[in-house]
Amino acid sequence: MAELPKKRVLSGIQPSGTLHIGNYFGMMRPAIALQAENECFYFIADYHALTQTPDPAELRERVLGVAVDFLACGLDPERTVFFRQSDVPQVQELAWVLSCITPVGLLERCHSYKDKIARGISPNHGLFSYPVLMAADILLYGSHLVPVGRDQKQHLEVTRDLAVRFNQRYGPTLVVPDALIQEATAVVPGTDGQKMSKSYGNTIEIFADAKKTRKRIMRIVTDSTPVEAPKDPERCTVFALYRLFAGPAETAALRERYLAGGMGYGEAKQMLFEKYCSYFGPFRERREELVRQPDHVERILQQGARRARAVASQTLEAVKKAVGLA
Repeated sequence: MAELPKKRVLSGIQPSGTLHIGNYFGMMRPAIALQAENECFYFIADYHALTQTPDPAELRERVLGVAVDFLACGLDPERTVFFRQSDVPQVQELAWVLSCITPVGLLERCHSYKDKIARGISPNHGLFSYPVLMAADILLYGSHLVPVGRDQKQHLEVTRDLAVRFNQRYGPTLVVPDALIQEATAVVPGTDGQKMSKSYGNTIEIFADAKKTRKRIMRIVTDSTPVEAPKDPERCTVFALYRLFAGPAETAALRERYLAGGMGYGEAKQMLFEKYCSYFGPFRERREELVRQPDHVERILQQGARRARAVASQTLEAVKKAVGLA
């Protein structure tokens, strides 16, 4: 019996700062798991990072940091096409073609742009047209599935809309992708109970110094329930984070202790810290090796970029022919 063709999965991560466990459980771990049975294209979105005009030297450092962290956590460059977004210039050509069929009203309705402006981020065209470049990222590689959080689902709907518009106008050229939403880890809470985000200053970094991380964990906001009283695990950020690291039996055991009373939040926080250390320990060792081999990491990114450009060139050639540019 013939083997079914693999689904092509596309995902990107912005080099907007040091990666935290929200990035890991929300995007990185699910993406790494998808390598086993899919054809994965994962990129570091340095063009997208320019919307907030970072310092050039800092941007280069962040890109390398994301690459090292992803590889340390288990990304396999032999099975996955792993590359820098800016190493595939075809994405900008496709973004321009797509922008010419994108209604302004479609972009004006995007929640992400409104949310960023509300948080005081200075508006610019790149921020406004972010969904068009995101669409180009996805459509350029003929992606079938795109893992997204609920906050990014609208952008994927924009991508699907643009692919349909293009195909209706110029003929069947672009693959219309589907969303792959990881329900269980869609939102990872931060130390204040809100969604973990660098912009909120509530993160726990993946590879931070152990002493610094313990301080962060011990500062997780909890209620004032006394030690002897029962506690509600479903309303506790410490418990929500612990079960990301623990197995079913360990999670059930901690739940029982919460409900029985007699355990303070300080003890639960220490248990979370110990789980954090044991979980990321092997990754930390691999990361230390990769940090000492920046040229090796760069070769991996360049190898991935060559593979990505080969696919991108085919898509762009078909697009240009369809619109009359070829």
